[in-house]
Amino acid sequence: MQHRVYFDHASTTSLRKEVEQVYVQLLQTHYANSESLYREGTLVHDGLEKSRAAIARLLNCSPQEVLFTSGSSESNSMAIKGVPWAINAQGGQKKHLITTQVEHSSTLHACAQMAEVFGYEVTYLPVTAQGTIRIEDLRQALRPDTALVSIMMVNNEVGAINPITEIAQLVRTKSQAYLHVDMTQAIGKVQVDTKGIDLLSISAHKLHGLKGSGILMKRAHVPMIPLINGGEQEFGLRGGTANALADMVFAKTLRLAMEETPRFITHTTQLKKALLHGLMSIEGILINSPEEGISSLVNFSYPQIPSEIMQNALNQAGFMISARSTCESNSHNPSNVLLAMGIDEVRASSCVRVSFGLENTVEEVEAFIQALKEIIQTYGAL
Repeated sequence: MQHRVYFDHASTTSLRKEVEQVYVQLLQTHYANSESLYREGTLVHDGLEKSRAAIARLLNCSPQEVLFTSGSSESNSMAIKGVPWAINAQGGQKKHLITTQVEHSSTLHACAQMAEVFGYEVTYLPVTAQGTIRIEDLRQALRPDTALVSIMMVNNEVGAINPITEIAQLVRTKSQAYLHVDMTQAIGKVQVDTKGIDLLSISAHKLHGLKGSGILMKRAHVPMIPLINGGEQEFGLRGGTANALADMVFAKTLRLAMEETPRFITHTTQLKKALLHGLMSIEGILINSPEEGISSLVNFSYPQIPSEIMQNALNQAGFMISARSTCESNSHNPSNVLLAMGIDEVRASSCVRVSFGLENTVEEVEAFIQALKEIIQTYGAL
C-alpha cells in the first residue's frame, strides 16, 4: 500500500490523541444539556465554564470575553457584522469597515455582504510583494466613521505575518474603531500577544482539535448584536444549545498547541529549509511565500503546470497538498492573494501550498522533491 504524506496542515489537522481520549470519555457521561438545572446538566455547565476560564488565562482575557462558536468562519462573521450593527443601533453613525485584499473568504464575503446588503463602505487595503499591509495605508484609511478594522495575523495561503502589535497601537491611538484579528493560522505557529486586540478568531481544527469548534474573544467594552438568536447561551450573544463537549476540550487543545509552539517552530523551520533547498534545485520553480513568513508553510509555482494538474499528480504520488485556501479549493480562478501581491495570472494559477506539522520529517520532504521532479519531467511540457 502506498505511503501517504500529509502536507496540508494549514487546511486542517489530525485529532490529537490526548484530546480524543478526553472527548470520548465525556461522550459517555456528559450528555445532558448544559443549561439544564438538574445535577447532570450542572455538571456539564461547570465543565464548560472551567474550560472557558482556562482559555481566558491562555488568551489574557476574562472568562466573560470568551465566546464559543462553530469555528473561525462564524467568529469572523460575528465580529464583522455584529459589532458595527451594535455601534449603529446605539446611535452611532459609523458605516465604514477596513480589511485587506488577502483575507480568508469568510472575512471577504462578510465584508461584501455588509456593503451590498447593509450599505456599509469597505476599504480593502492592498498588500506588498511580501503579502503584508503597509502601516501607512492603514493610517490613511482610518476615518471618524470607521467602525471596525479586520486584519488577519498570518495569511493562510502564503504564510505572510502582519505586524499586529503595530496595527493595534495605530488603531487604538488614531481612531475610535475596534480591531478584529483573524488568528486562525497564527495560534500554535507563532508567538502571539493579544494586548490591544478587541476581538480575535480561533478554530480548533487547525490545532489538532475538533472540527466545528471555535472561539471569538470579544473584550467586554466591545458592543455586539448576536447573529444567532435563541436563549441566553454565551452571555446572550450566540443562541443555541452549546456544543458543550467540544467546548470543554478546547481548553486542552489550545493549551497543548501554545505550549509546543517553540518546538513546532524549531521543527518546521528545519523542514522549510529542506524544502526550499530542494525547490531551488529545480529550474523554473518560483517561490511565492515571503522569506519572513511562518516556518510551517511554503507556497510555490511551476508556471508550466496548472495547480489542479499539479495537485492531482502529487496526490497520485502520495502527497496531500493544496493550491490555496481549502475553502476556495473548487475554484479554478487564479489565487486572489497572489494577484494582490503583484504576481501574474499564470503563476497565480499554478501555485501549490505545502504546510507542515510536527509529525512530518525531512525524509518526507526529500521524497516530495523527488516526486516533484518526476512530475515536472512528465507534465512540464503542457
